[in-house]
Amino acid sequence: MTAVAERKAAAPGQRVRKRKMPGQKRMLAASVMILVGAFLPWLYTPLGNFTGMNGPGMWTATVGMLALAGAIVPLRMLAIGQALITAGVCLVIPVWQFWHMFSQVGMAGWMPGPGLLLTFVGGLLCGIAAWQLWTLEAAEA
Repeated sequence: MTAVAERKAAAPGQRVRKRKMPGQKRMLAASVMILVGAFLPWLYTPLGNFTGMNGPGMWTATVGMLALAGAIVPLRMLAIGQALITAGVCLVIPVWQFWHMFSQVGMAGWMPGPGLLLTFVGGLLCGIAAWQLWTLEAAEA
C-alpha cells in the first residue's frame, strides 16, 4: 500500500506513522550498546577497573546519544551523517585505547573490558547502518 493510499484509508483526524528506514533499528541497538559500554569497565588492571567515564567514555556516550537521535529522525541524509560520526568516534577511540595500552605495557597485567568491546561493536553497527541507509536510494530507484 502506498503512502497516499494509507493516508486515504486512515480516519480524517488520525496520523499515519511512517515506517522506519532499514538501518534505523540497527542504529537504535548500536546506541544502546554504546551508552551501556560507556559506563562499564574498559580496562581491568591490578590497580583496579577503569570505566569509560574516567576518560573517553564521555565522548562515546555523547555520540551514543547522537546515534539515538539518528535512529528516530525521519530524514535519511541526517541519519546517515549521525551514523557516520558515531561510527567514526566509536571505532577510533576503542582501537586507540587498546593500542595505547598495548604499546605501553604489552599484554602484561591488563585486559580489555566489556565496555571497550561494546563501544567498538556499537561503532561497527552504526557503520553498517550508515551503509544500509546510503544504499536505500539505489534500491528504491
